[in-house]
Amino acid sequence: MKKNQYIVALEIGSSKIVGAIAEKSSDGFLNVRYLQEEKHLNCVRYGIVQNVENIKSIINRILKNLEGAVDGRVTQVYMGVSGRSLHSIVSEVNRSVDTTVAITKELIDRIIREATSNPIRNHDTVDIVPRAYYVDKVETPNPVGQFGSSIKIKVNLIVAKPSLKLNLNRLMTFGVPAKDYIVTPLAVGEQILSESDRELGCMLVDMGAETTTVSIYKNKALIYLNTLPLGGRNLTRDVMIGLNEREETAENVKKNINNPLDPNNVSEVSIDGVRARDAANYISARTGEIIANINQQLANAEVSPEEIKSIVLIGGCAHLGGLQQRLAETINIKVRMGQNPSTLNILNPEINRMEYIEIFSLLAKAAEQIEDGETCIELNRYENGPVFEGPQRGTEPARPADDRTARPPRQEKEKKGKGFFTRLGAKLNNLMSEDDNDDDQ
Repeated sequence: MKKNQYIVALEIGSSKIVGAIAEKSSDGFLNVRYLQEEKHLNCVRYGIVQNVENIKSIINRILKNLEGAVDGRVTQVYMGVSGRSLHSIVSEVNRSVDTTVAITKELIDRIIREATSNPIRNHDTVDIVPRAYYVDKVETPNPVGQFGSSIKIKVNLIVAKPSLKLNLNRLMTFGVPAKDYIVTPLAVGEQILSESDRELGCMLVDMGAETTTVSIYKNKALIYLNTLPLGGRNLTRDVMIGLNEREETAENVKKNINNPLDPNNVSEVSIDGVRARDAANYISARTGEIIANINQQLANAEVSPEEIKSIVLIGGCAHLGGLQQRLAETINIKVRMGQNPSTLNILNPEINRMEYIEIFSLLAKAAEQIEDGETCIELNRYENGPVFEGPQRGTEPARPADDRTARPPRQEKEKKGKGFFTRLGAKLNNLMSEDDNDDDQ
């Protein structure tokens, strides 16, 4: 009888860190009961970890509480990757081929490796997303098995500044290895957008505390990704500086104005001693700038608004009063709020909230990647006392999360986690097999 698998994911944001556990049953159901979050201040800027030691401590506390919830030990995690420098670059390779020999998967893999072989100045490639294949200048979903005189492959290289992955690697030196690093915007796009969204044209907009990530899909493929250094905290700081208020006051005012994007219709009330209309003027002006930058991404991607049928809005700032309407009116595209992945059963109503859409998407993506028999948690066994299935962390019995004040030292794992994106080679080998599976369906 197969055992259930446990998946642990971590998402590091500019204002908080979130960890969660999903339980994948032997029949494929994915259940989520446990989630832990901890807010932080100035430890992460624009998605880039600044204070590694403080973030390590936060991650340790989150994992300790998750371990207490399931009475076990976290042995590996899936880590989300996002941040200001994350964006896509199109790479294209043309190759003449023998017309008498069918195109093979091995040939496609070699061509894709060629597309990623040239280094990008001051950036590292963190993922590869195929965009289009052409045989004799005719686009095809899968060239394997076809004959022709030439083949062209377009891929999106997802790249970021070296500091992004460097500091993430430094974080994982406290004993729990990273099983894999998953690009968060890609996971969200795969898990919450429908096939028709990606085929007909869709812009996914994730407005966080300090960054806004824009992903554009068309013809079932990602065609553009960029991260803007603008987010909800910019609105808060404008109110704070403009009205000479503390950041906590400015944040509270921003959240409690019914429609801060329509200053003329904001009532003459005061919130924490701040005139709501004065604050709304600052919030509206900055939001207009963010929306203008979002709109500019269409031009950068060489896509017209007519080619995009919908905008899906997510992120902590996405719930700002009036934002959905303002975005739709400015860009003239229908806007809807994103929903949590349908493949997950979120069994705890207290965590079933849209603000956790990124961590839920990471769990769903990790559930697709995890191999049979693998797990991220070793549960404790009790036979006349606690018996641990893996390396013991200490001799004391497991206690509830709130009562566990100290984390026993972790013993060194016999099997270390793989380095940052060393799985790229494996992904290259899987690209064409994924296309084959699509054709079979």
